[in-house]
Amino acid sequence: QVELVESGGGLVQPGGSLRLSCVGSGRSIFSIFAMGWYRQAPRKQRELVANITSGGTIDYADSVKGRFTISRDNAKNTVYLQMNSLKPEDTAVYYCYADGVVDHLGVDNYWGQGTQVIVSS
Repeated sequence: QVELVESGGGLVQPGGSLRLSCVGSGRSIFSIFAMGWYRQAPRKQRELVANITSGGTIDYADSVKGRFTISRDNAKNTVYLQMNSLKPEDTAVYYCYADGVVDHLGVDNYWGQGTQVIVSS
């Protein structure tokens, strides 16, 4: 079983910064194709924030371009999201995901439990 553990959420003032981390743990993870972050605000659908493949291809939602930076450490099965110039509309639960996780049982996709980000003065 693979588990994604997120950290780094919290309360921050508008204009501030936070860094989210997500570590994939489990026996014999051989590779992970893509990792990234979705978010879900109250009464809204879950939306893609940023995605990065093992080869380094990156996609961002238009709403976070120029403010958020996604990065990844393939050797540690870890993905990061540096969030700068945060706005109240960034308030949401942020979910880490991993697509194409290859381990000794095969290939599967996983989600983290979510970490709350609140941007408020």
